[in-house]
Amino acid sequence: MRRRWLAAAGSSAFLIGGAAEADTLREALIQTYNTNPVITAQRAQLRSVDENVALARAAARPQFFGVAGFNQDLTRTGGGNGKNLSAGLDISYPLFTGGAIRNQIGAAQARVAAGRADLRATEGDVFTEAVGAYMDVIRDRAIVTLNSNQVKVLETNLQASRDRFEVGDLTRTDVAQSEARLSLARSNLAIVQGQLTASEENYRRVVGKLPGELEPPPPLPALPATPEQAVDVALAGNPDLTAISQQTRAAALEVSVARAGRLPTVSAIANGTVVDYLGSADEQFGGTGVSNTQTSTGVGLQARIPLYQGGSVSARVRQSQAIQSQFIEQGIAVERSVVAQTRAAFSTYQAAQLAIRSNQTAVDANRLALEGTRAEQGVGTRNVLDVLNAEQELLNSQVALVSARHDAYVAGFALLNAMGQAEMEDLNLDGGALYNPIANYERVSRRMSDWGDDPTPQPVATRTVEPATAPMPPAKRP
Repeated sequence: MRRRWLAAAGSSAFLIGGAAEADTLREALIQTYNTNPVITAQRAQLRSVDENVALARAAARPQFFGVAGFNQDLTRTGGGNGKNLSAGLDISYPLFTGGAIRNQIGAAQARVAAGRADLRATEGDVFTEAVGAYMDVIRDRAIVTLNSNQVKVLETNLQASRDRFEVGDLTRTDVAQSEARLSLARSNLAIVQGQLTASEENYRRVVGKLPGELEPPPPLPALPATPEQAVDVALAGNPDLTAISQQTRAAALEVSVARAGRLPTVSAIANGTVVDYLGSADEQFGGTGVSNTQTSTGVGLQARIPLYQGGSVSARVRQSQAIQSQFIEQGIAVERSVVAQTRAAFSTYQAAQLAIRSNQTAVDANRLALEGTRAEQGVGTRNVLDVLNAEQELLNSQVALVSARHDAYVAGFALLNAMGQAEMEDLNLDGGALYNPIANYERVSRRMSDWGDDPTPQPVATRTVEPATAPMPPAKRP
């Protein structure tokens, strides 16, 4: 059920107009994907999880240790002060560990799979937040425009009321009513302008820049017809469920790792040592012609057989089992949450669709009612208050329509996210190469070098503060 809908979507009418050459939802999501710090931090988190596989595999490889020392006798029975310089090499290789290493590798790989699912979930959540921020700006700009137009209309009404009052056609009460309604409209305009500023700043927080002119969003893809269908899709594709399933699998493998502590371990060992007595061999060993350099080498097998460990192994097994149980229970909690989120988003979307139709009818009716009220005022059957009330009813219905369209789109995208279909590849965003978590895993999971550091990390996400205005770091105390 992968849907690639942004690529072919047009710019259908949404709210009040749409500027040519405007920013699009596609561009906002591409910018979010490339520069949002929540997504880039999650990628770094996944890279750290990848290293757990390399750490687990390192335990199955030979271990080499070099040793070196210098010894000088300070006192010695029989006289003479011996000294020597020694160097050696110890090698060990695990032959049998009771399955601990194998299960550690499997657990690490399961956690990598969980981390990839977490990254997918983070992408979907941030994209949903970005869509919400995008739609908030469009909604609030539309509401500001509606309220601004209302202020202009009421200013015209007030001037007309004053003119008619001067000629005795209206009373002072009519003028006062017009003045009060204009003051209230100006107050409402200030409030919605403040809300617009907050929405634009939230957009900058999520996307990384202030919004320009925003183009109406493309239509959403076809969504499931029933909540049951939506839940079925979500249970199959939601990344949070994938993540908790892999974490549960990793916890089960950790139980086997803990149980391996009851089994013996066998290692192959080898060592070599060179000792140079620095010309003091005759003195130390009481003879002549003793070689000042001695070497030794050896190989063998070493078995470590646990007999009694104070109950620590059983404690680790029980602890691992408790952690496994924790993840099992969390899996049920995540499943409940996914089902609830899916049904809630479906219900909100359906309700918003009904609200759109109802509010559109209300807008049409209120527009017609306003025209009729104004006409009736002209022949004296309606007063100024009737006209003001009709204008306010029209404004309220227009704002409700704008909000319903906003709510429907945001809820529809939230439903896509709950079903696991709000990721980069689902949206078919062509903003460059997609981040490939497998590439880093293949790069690091089998590396054997002890000197394979990565470059010093540098920020990937963009800042929303210019360097010149960024706060200076606090001065260090002497």
